[in-house]
Amino acid sequence: MGSLLAKNQIGENCVICEQMKSAGIHLYTSFICTDCESIMIKTDTSDPKYKYYVEKLRKVTKPGIYS
Repeated sequence: MGSLLAKNQIGENCVICEQMKSAGIHLYTSFICTDCESIMIKTDTSDPKYKYYVEKLRKVTKPGIYS
């Protein structure tokens, strides 16, 4: 529990902007900050930045299922 509290105070590394941020969402095992999430949602598929976000999201991997 101590490491969870420390993580909330320091933040996490965003998979998109690669900066330490304190607020965001988790997608599988990756963290996306609220700033990047907001920008991605508003980006049109014809925008050149769309391809950039798709490439960055390829880093997101599904966690393995352990039994």
